[in-house]
Amino acid sequence: MEHSLILVIFLFICLSIACNAAFDSCSSKSGSDPSIIPIYGKCSPFNSPEPASSWVNTVLNMASSDPKRVTYLSSLVARKPTSVPIAPGQVINVGNYVLRAKIGSPGQLMFMVLDTSNDAAWVPCSGCVGCSSNVFAPNTSSTYGSLDCSVPECTQVSGVSCPTVGSGSCLFNRSYGGDSSFSATLSRDTLTLGNDTIPNYAFGCINSVSGGSIAPQGLLGLGRGSMSLLSQSGSLYSGVFSYCLPSFKSYYFSGSLKLGPLGQPKNIKTTPLLKNPHRPSLYYVNLTGVSVGRVNVLIAPELLAFDPNTGAGTIIDSGTVITRFIQPIYTAIRDEFRKQVTGPFSSLGAFDTCFAATNEAVAPAITFHFTGLDLKLPMENSLIHSSSGSLACLAMAAAPNNVNSVLNVIANLQQQNLRILFDTVNSRLGIARELCN
Repeated sequence: MEHSLILVIFLFICLSIACNAAFDSCSSKSGSDPSIIPIYGKCSPFNSPEPASSWVNTVLNMASSDPKRVTYLSSLVARKPTSVPIAPGQVINVGNYVLRAKIGSPGQLMFMVLDTSNDAAWVPCSGCVGCSSNVFAPNTSSTYGSLDCSVPECTQVSGVSCPTVGSGSCLFNRSYGGDSSFSATLSRDTLTLGNDTIPNYAFGCINSVSGGSIAPQGLLGLGRGSMSLLSQSGSLYSGVFSYCLPSFKSYYFSGSLKLGPLGQPKNIKTTPLLKNPHRPSLYYVNLTGVSVGRVNVLIAPELLAFDPNTGAGTIIDSGTVITRFIQPIYTAIRDEFRKQVTGPFSSLGAFDTCFAATNEAVAPAITFHFTGLDLKLPMENSLIHSSSGSLACLAMAAAPNNVNSVLNVIANLQQQNLRILFDTVNSRLGIARELCN
């Protein structure tokens, strides 16, 4: 009898382990697309700075970094990069979405931040000053190699430091996020995403960091420039990728990154991607107007116009939390929204148009009008609620007033539960509804 009881307990434990493994939403599935994980989701290794806080507070905390991000993006389009000295610094958990990637042979797992407004990839490496404890160990990879100043890739990264005579390692300094910087050695190794292996992938092996905006386990650039994933993967992905970003509320779930033309939605509305030769990495689109309910908001066309010389226009960005419009545009949208909703209005963090949630039923839908494409935002993409649920807030804001910003940024909160398709070969961006969780 005793032996039978032990056997039953043993079988129960084994079945429990097997079932947990079978239903583990964080485990990699053979043949699946790379998962996109909210930075503080169950499948992410990073813990929220305030574990007991609501997801709304988490979003507010992340959105508090938006002004620095928008300032950084504005400095890019103005071709005036922010200079930050390299010095030891403390790294905090940053980046809103991460994906599982492996670097080296054998592959070392890193949770890298997804960034559509940057090209280069970088990871913290062994011996890095100011980095987190999770670093890539080049000396354990049989395919790792540092690159010297003579290789073409060295001319394609900014902030390069090379000897005037002779050759040496390709070292570079880079500012990022508006308040941070790092120094790195340009290197090359195998990058694995899902079931795809990309040999000789060039990336920055970080030696030291300063500030709090450097991704703890690295960053993967999905921009349009020569050092981006699309450029370095050649014909593998044919210049096409799409993502579906899960809601920040989706603690237990992840979205997906689809690489290449196969498996992309067949029926998807598209708008042209615009090219800025001065800042080719950014994904510009032609925003022609914004509607609040049935009212087409009166916005001067010159405020929306794309201008490569000044960098003015509208970009799609994965790294900004809430959509930011230049002040005159945001004011016009906000004022029209307030006309259609019963006040009084109050502020909550970055949001200046909060009202009693009991009036949410009459809140108008927000529609972005692009060339050839109208995006009517689902209500969960245009409103955010206070932790108590008593307030609903318009989930958009003005660009920071401390910069002479000319850039409008369509951010990730407004992209959630949508399939966003980037087709760089045909210069088009597609949007379709999809439950990303």
